[in-house]
Amino acid sequence: MSFFAVLLALIVEQLKPLPRENFIHDGLFSWMSWTGRNLDAGRRHHAWVVWSVTVGVPAITVAVLHYVIAGQSLLLALALNVAVLYLTLGFRQFSHYFTAIRDAIERGDELSARRHLAQWRYLNADDLSRHELLRTVLEHSLLAAHRHVFGVFFWFVLLSAAGLGPAGAVLYRMAEFASRYWTFKQRTTEGGPHERLMELCQRTFAAMDHFPARLTAFGFAVVGNFEEAINGWRRDAQLWLNPNDGALLASAAGALGVQLGGKSDTIEAEAAGQGVLFDDPLASRGSTPGMLARSAHLHSLVGLVWRSVVLWMLLLALLTLANVLG
Repeated sequence: MSFFAVLLALIVEQLKPLPRENFIHDGLFSWMSWTGRNLDAGRRHHAWVVWSVTVGVPAITVAVLHYVIAGQSLLLALALNVAVLYLTLGFRQFSHYFTAIRDAIERGDELSARRHLAQWRYLNADDLSRHELLRTVLEHSLLAAHRHVFGVFFWFVLLSAAGLGPAGAVLYRMAEFASRYWTFKQRTTEGGPHERLMELCQRTFAAMDHFPARLTAFGFAVVGNFEEAINGWRRDAQLWLNPNDGALLASAAGALGVQLGGKSDTIEAEAAGQGVLFDDPLASRGSTPGMLARSAHLHSLVGLVWRSVVLWMLLLALLTLANVLG
């Protein structure tokens, strides 16, 4: 069932993508805000309570719902899987930003490209050179592809095999969203009562993403320049402060033959003892070898990601066939 659920969800998402502003996104913001406001008093155990409620309750609810529905009808269970995956997995949840930036760059309208990047990642792109702009777009797009597609794919298949249906997809996306939400809140409010919660969400998501990130990195190596991707992974992954992002970006840099990474203000903040935003892919100690980023690399990135999707779908299809025949 997992293979067909993922396949149908990807097809539906391509035909009818979620709009940029939708009720699910608004509901998640309200849910995060409510749990933080009512359950977090700044202590360590309060952070665990908030995380358990915020992330665990939706995942457990979906698992129970799947168990009940599967006992009645496999078709209804498949429909539930597809519906949940449609909301949690897919390219269109971030690709409108990528497409707008790519089109603007191809028109030579770098001002619009910088504006779209700022809207997407909430960063100041005004002072970026063309090379830095392209590099930043490549890095954020690679991470977005992993967190919206491959990470969800892994956790969905893992917990679906355990009989929990689409609970894994919800668990991963809620953990990722919680890490991103509380990091953004701390960044915009310049500290506050939720610092322990932010740190917990970052650590928890990093632990959940450890194996999926390396599977994605391996997939990039298989469908790209394998030797350069593996060498880059081994040599350059430590350039990034976030080990998961480092493995993924270093592998992708080798697979595409492009230079990624570069010193950022985050490194200077670390040196000054101001702390580091854990999810900032620009927080690196240097650059990988390779060509300077060009607009052609944006098209190469799309091909790399789609080839990776085909790779993992073929593997899932083989596992499904083996399970049926066995």
